[in-house]
Amino acid sequence: MSGAINPVVAPRSMPTGQRNVVRSNDSASLWNCTLSPGWTQDEVQILRKALMKFGVGNWMKIIESECLPGKTIAQMNLQTQRMLGQQSTAEFNGLHIDALEVGALNSKKQGPDIKRKNNCIVNTGGKLTREQVEARRKMHRERFEVPEDVWSKIVLPRQDSPLLVLDRKREELRALRVELQDVLDQIAVLERPEDAADVAAAGCKRQRE
Repeated sequence: MSGAINPVVAPRSMPTGQRNVVRSNDSASLWNCTLSPGWTQDEVQILRKALMKFGVGNWMKIIESECLPGKTIAQMNLQTQRMLGQQSTAEFNGLHIDALEVGALNSKKQGPDIKRKNNCIVNTGGKLTREQVEARRKMHRERFEVPEDVWSKIVLPRQDSPLLVLDRKREELRALRVELQDVLDQIAVLERPEDAADVAAAGCKRQRE
């Protein structure tokens, strides 16, 4: 992966001295969220930092950053649900948070009212009112929001488009085929010395092509 990625930020609820940096043995790092189809662990870590930098739900900013080429809004939203450990994301919209920190806490919730699907808590009650959603967002902001002076400095890797990568690999494959054919021609020369001149001419022609 290319590009620098800043240390993961922890919620403000952490004790003084531990705030702002999640170490390798912290709960967020130990929370293994379920991967959506087509996602790798590296891509999940990039999305994690993109959510901290741009905020949950700001999908167009993530797309424009070109840190996750080929990923659609639907794919990012689904993977975010799995990182948060809950299907409802409205209460986090616009918040600069570490989704895996929230997911680690949700993974520990138990009780008769906790229902899960794909390791995500599903809402079994009625739809939340706008006031209830806003109240939860305020609570999450106070508990999980990453400070602006931290998220504004996060640097995301810029990935090549999958189509550009594919074209480059095709060109590399073509070059390897030419090189392989040259080796086969040289072997043929050793076996039939009388054909050396014809083989050399054929090799030069392929290089020009």
